[in-house]
Amino acid sequence: MNKFEAVLIFNPDLASNILNSELDNFKKKLETSSGKVINEENWGLRDLSYNINKFKKAFYNYLQIEINGEALDNIKKELNQSENLLRYIFIKVKEHQELPTKLNNEKK
Repeated sequence: MNKFEAVLIFNPDLASNILNSELDNFKKKLETSSGKVINEENWGLRDLSYNINKFKKAFYNYLQIEINGEALDNIKKELNQSENLLRYIFIKVKEHQELPTKLNNEKK
């Protein structure tokens, strides 16, 4: 299994229960694809560097995961269908960084 660090950026207008269900759905997709979440951080509502779909802010979530690369491709296809997810990125790493991240320690 490969190690990845992921950042998911969600619509800022989501209610907290919908945001949590979106994250739970993502985690279930990982588990059904033989992947697992090692660690996660909620970075909260933050400013975007540039507007995405007329939004100036978004909810950021950071996850450290382990999954097979082919299974991740299938999950990416499903993520593209989500209306609540604005952007995502998966970065393959040799080792996960220690938590908490510097971004999580910044004042929001």
